[in-house]
Amino acid sequence: MKTVKTLPLDNTGVQDRFKLSFFLMGLIWVTGFIGHFTPLAEWPALFLYLFGSIGIVLYRGINHEDWREMYLAGGNLKKSLFWGAIAGAVLFLMDIMNTVIYYKNGGTPMAEMEILLVGRSLMYFFPLLILAEEFLWRGIMFSSMIDKGINGHLTVFLTAVFYTLNHFAVAPVGMFERSLMAMMAFPIGIIGGYIVLKTKNVWGSVLLHAMTMISMLLDIFVIPGLVSG
Repeated sequence: MKTVKTLPLDNTGVQDRFKLSFFLMGLIWVTGFIGHFTPLAEWPALFLYLFGSIGIVLYRGINHEDWREMYLAGGNLKKSLFWGAIAGAVLFLMDIMNTVIYYKNGGTPMAEMEILLVGRSLMYFFPLLILAEEFLWRGIMFSSMIDKGINGHLTVFLTAVFYTLNHFAVAPVGMFERSLMAMMAFPIGIIGGYIVLKTKNVWGSVLLHAMTMISMLLDIFVIPGLVSG
């Protein structure tokens, strides 16, 4: 039987990706903590998160050709997108139903998020934000943890927890609205993590994330009016 030769793992590259991803996470959290007590709030942390995540992935991809190692290329793309679409549709419907119940029971709208998205035009950054989040948590960090030999289930759980906690570090809104976003983030992190674990491709998790972002926009701008009407 013909054997398939595999290239040896570049341990230096793995260590670099691991250190870069965790250094960026720590820097974001420290910046967010400091910003919380200043007039700048968490804005510096948010933009560090956005451009830092995409920046380090582009750096590793362009300069070291780590696209496949970070799960941005290769793997099973078709399977990744298939499960991303299925999971995204389920979470989309669950979120819409939960939001309708929330408002019917007297829940208050996410007014601060609406101000950010409309008044500060943050909504136009959503595509970049989705890529930044997936590239960091399910791309460079996730892949480096797996390559270092960390258990796959533990990797899924830890990256989902880090991703969830990050909403408290970078969201320039009140703690109540951060908590609502964090509640949505954890299942995205778990399900997206398992899609990446099984397919070695991040794009299904990107699709899942995009679908839940659309449901969040409906939560803020459409459903309150429908329920109250």
